[in-house]
Amino acid sequence: QVQLVESGGGLVQAGDSLRLSCEVSGRTLSSYTMGWFRQAPGKEREFVASISRIDVTTYKDLVKGRFTISRDNAKNTVYLQMNTLKPEDTAVYYCAAKSTYYSYQLYTMWDEYDHWGQGTQVTVSS
Repeated sequence: QVQLVESGGGLVQAGDSLRLSCEVSGRTLSSYTMGWFRQAPGKEREFVASISRIDVTTYKDLVKGRFTISRDNAKNTVYLQMNTLKPEDTAVYYCAAKSTYYSYQLYTMWDEYDHWGQGTQVTVSS
């Protein structure tokens, strides 16, 4: 059974940085395209970033240049480095995994993913 466990969230001030981690167990990370999503109170879950099996990446426009998704297959862990955080980045951040044959494939829709973590809260104060 595949499990995803996020960590690294917290309360920070605007302009600060955080690095979220998502550890995958039960199957090798290299089999998956990975994604990060977030959900703010009263809003729908939204795409943040995705990384393919061969490290092709894509981002939500509002986080381009501030957030970086990366993966370490040896550690079975995916990261989301978040810099220059803004109050509007406040949300619960979820890690997701999509098993795929295609090494270059990216996914940006939440219902394309097979497995989800429990989420980690990120709160950015102004």
